[in-house]
Amino acid sequence: MADWQGLAVGTVAWGAGFGIVTALLGKKKSGEFCNRCVSMVHVFVAAYLCMASVSDWSRPLDGIGGPSSALQMRAIKTSLAYFVYDFFCCLVVFPRDIGNAVHHIITIMGLGYGFMTQTCGTELVACLWLMELSNPFMHARELFKEFGIKDTPLNMANDLSFVVIFTLARMGVGPYVVYHTLNSQSTPVVKFGAVGIQVVSVFWFYKIARMVMYKLTKKKKKAV
Repeated sequence: MADWQGLAVGTVAWGAGFGIVTALLGKKKSGEFCNRCVSMVHVFVAAYLCMASVSDWSRPLDGIGGPSSALQMRAIKTSLAYFVYDFFCCLVVFPRDIGNAVHHIITIMGLGYGFMTQTCGTELVACLWLMELSNPFMHARELFKEFGIKDTPLNMANDLSFVVIFTLARMGVGPYVVYHTLNSQSTPVVKFGAVGIQVVSVFWFYKIARMVMYKLTKKKKKAV
């Protein structure tokens, strides 16, 4: 049976975390900065829970489409609570970011289905882990802006790390996981979610590629 009480408590806990960060930094930093701080905590919590749920790293996709283990359910519940909180928080902080809203809706649908049915934990955890790999660098990029270190070697190194890890995870390993999900006993809802997340990843990859090209062009112009 789905742990609805645990999900509710988790959602409130993530919201409380945002409230605490806002109370401490609200006068000095923006709402986006405070939300990124909470998101950064989720990155490491989710990564740890996902890795802890893998019983055999030599065959991490074993059990795809089957019942979820207790550890997989813990990872799914924790991240579902976070994404529910983050969806509503982002509606306030970035009300016009359609891409971000679509990403949250698809993620909540996939994790929510796995949470309610207690199935497909293997592919959901794999997808979640891949999504979070590049997120520390994405959040750090936004945090650096408010620290006033946007145009520094540290920021450049962070951007490069983000591009490389995002490309490897989302455009390299991601399609492999999606392929196995589509050819497994996973339900149509999970398969749709996997394809949806991959489509969003491709869209973001396009935006990242444009950003990289802009920076390279900008450097060439300065050199001239």
